[in-house]
Amino acid sequence: MSNNGIKKVVFRGAHKKGVLINPIMRKIKFLIFFYMTVFFVSCNIQVQRLALHPENPHYFIFRGKPVVLIGSTEHYGAVINLDFDYVAYLDQLAAGGLNITRTFTGIYREQKTSFGITNNTLAPDSGRYICPWAQSNQPGYINGGNKYDLSRWDNAYFKRLKDFIAQAGKRGIIVELDLFSNYYSNQQWKWSPLYHANNINGIGKVDDHKEVLSLKHPEILIVQESMVKKIVDELHNFDNLYYEVCNEPYFGDIDALEAWEQHMTEIIAKAEKGYKNKHLISQNIANYKKVVKNPNPNVSIFNFHYARPPETIKLNYGLNKPIGDNETGFKGTFDYPYRAEAWDFLIAGGALYNNLDYSFTTGHEDGTFHFPKTQPGGGGIVLRNQLKILKDFINNLDFIHMKPANELIKEFLADSSTVRVLAKPGETYAIYINRFVGDKSILSRRLPRSATMQMELPAASYSLEWMDVETGNIVKTEKVIHPGGMKQILSPEYMLDILLRIKKTL
Repeated sequence: MSNNGIKKVVFRGAHKKGVLINPIMRKIKFLIFFYMTVFFVSCNIQVQRLALHPENPHYFIFRGKPVVLIGSTEHYGAVINLDFDYVAYLDQLAAGGLNITRTFTGIYREQKTSFGITNNTLAPDSGRYICPWAQSNQPGYINGGNKYDLSRWDNAYFKRLKDFIAQAGKRGIIVELDLFSNYYSNQQWKWSPLYHANNINGIGKVDDHKEVLSLKHPEILIVQESMVKKIVDELHNFDNLYYEVCNEPYFGDIDALEAWEQHMTEIIAKAEKGYKNKHLISQNIANYKKVVKNPNPNVSIFNFHYARPPETIKLNYGLNKPIGDNETGFKGTFDYPYRAEAWDFLIAGGALYNNLDYSFTTGHEDGTFHFPKTQPGGGGIVLRNQLKILKDFINNLDFIHMKPANELIKEFLADSSTVRVLAKPGETYAIYINRFVGDKSILSRRLPRSATMQMELPAASYSLEWMDVETGNIVKTEKVIHPGGMKQILSPEYMLDILLRIKKTL
């Protein structure tokens, strides 16, 4: 015993040096170590989920790594269409190196003739549609089968939904789950389980589809709220998921829709309040472009359709949140416009691009369906390969420390072309030159052109690497020693678009 009556303990291996540790101090050190371990493990768990990157919230972090989301998605019916083999579909996305898909919950569905889409996955055959609610024993659903009972959940639906997200997670794919969609006409509304003729609960006696996504009908609102709470509860453990409140809510009565969307956003946030790790919430802002005013603090992602870079991003970059282009189309069935939109958007500072891909249908879940030229968009394996080139390029950049920097281009001379710059000034620059600019005749002419620009660069040695974005091939490289100030750069000849990467070497 020591003089103070406390027994001293000799650490094994330390006794030769006479290191004596008081057991109270030993316990304190153990507790400090324990709680620090719990803290760091907790932090690690948090960053496993899709989240805003802590260093640069314009981008994402997923499973501990910074990530830009790039996809080419079937028409949102993967879960609600029982004939769709989503495992084969997800295998194809993963094989193509893509990492996001978009799907609907089933509260909205379409018909075979909707929007001129051939083999529309969002229009299941009779008897092959599944949604959150169980069917009753009373016949009368508009597309065959029994009416729905809005007081009972369909366990088979939630099993399928969870398996879809789990299978996506195994492949490193993020799922954007759109909880609601605008009803574009009374035809779409009259096929919904919430329409009164399709359920046994007497709910949904509304003749105007524009009133469904509003606060005007409490009986409908209660069903909508219950669905959100149920889905959030079922999916709270998934790390590869974010919620979009509503697909294209900006059609119809704008004021009513905005109030309803804000309300539903709050419902999502409150439903997740009891869970340690929250999912990101997205708002679909507009087609093309719009300034986001008074953003809801619960919204972390601002998505646009058919985005017009760089305006879409420039108008909203100050939000310090990811800006996405999560649906494309209406530029024909050829690949180039969608490839160009993707490069244009991401080099302009976007964080997410998702092409609407009509080559995915039931029976062609590998994305090999040869759709007619009447489709409202494109898709296919060639385009997906081009998007993989983009994804690999972006994710090999230090994009977390880069930002849009078009101001560095002081002069740009090119035939009907635009230029975008993403830069970590003085270190790395990604410069995308795009020739399309709405002139479809370029696609048939495919006459080569070149571009000249004056660019401001600090004094350093640089490597310049030109890449053909259609093939991923490097077409020209050079090394320069720049004294600082303006640098004149001449591109090699290109057909439609080309990329320049400038990297500091010394």
